[in-house]
Amino acid sequence: MMLGLAYPDIGPVAFEIGPFVIRWYALAYIVGLLLAWRYCRWLTSKPPKQVEAVAFDDFLLWATFGVIIGGRLGYVLFYKPVYFLWNPAEILIIWQGGMSFHGGLLGVIAAMYLFTRRNGIKFLALTDIVACAAPIGLLLGRLANFVNGELYGRPTDSPIGMVFPQDPTQLPRHPSQLYEAGLEGLVLLVVLFLMVQASALKRGGLLSGVFLAGYALSRIIVEFFREPDDHLGFLFAGATMGQLLSLPMMLFGIGLAIWSLRQTRPVPRDGSTG
Repeated sequence: MMLGLAYPDIGPVAFEIGPFVIRWYALAYIVGLLLAWRYCRWLTSKPPKQVEAVAFDDFLLWATFGVIIGGRLGYVLFYKPVYFLWNPAEILIIWQGGMSFHGGLLGVIAAMYLFTRRNGIKFLALTDIVACAAPIGLLLGRLANFVNGELYGRPTDSPIGMVFPQDPTQLPRHPSQLYEAGLEGLVLLVVLFLMVQASALKRGGLLSGVFLAGYALSRIIVEFFREPDDHLGFLFAGATMGQLLSLPMMLFGIGLAIWSLRQTRPVPRDGSTG
């Protein structure tokens, strides 16, 4: 008989009042966006102060649409293109699950590009601040995955294995959602915060590059413990879809960070180019 940690079966519903139901996953999105918004406003007070705090009051809506639209379309295109080709009406049923981080990232990048063009803000100045706040949403989102008992890990006989109620095999599995919450969320949040304290915001693109590379590396590592999607399984060279999508992201992030560090000097305190 295998022993492990008991899974705290909380259930997907946070609370309900009559017909009004709030699920943990939706709550994670809402709270994550609000906390990230407040954190971004605080980061604007750090040198070189190239983005006004009030800009994030407007950008919050742009980011919300970018996350939702990009995340859903990414899931449709990367994970179930054939299914949704034959069931296009279900693309809009986002409350039944199916969001892709990589798609959401592309959606937010598109939103940031359009927002900076419209408001005359430097693109990398905005992306660096948003990159520092993104792990907040990742942390809460992965915790919501854990509460929902979804995206669980591969079978294990280790003492930290858990039996998830939704798993038809009822085998102890890695709580890979918690691994992701720790690496993609908490660790990356702390690393970027410490870099901000070391004046990394003065080097445009550095924080964005570290975030991209850091997330990708974390995702690649955790995918070795996470159960691959049933309809995809293992793909090229035994890699999962999450790993294949993260590899170019990591390479681009490393390249962006190196490019930033090779610039002749950091952005001056007042944001001028001299």
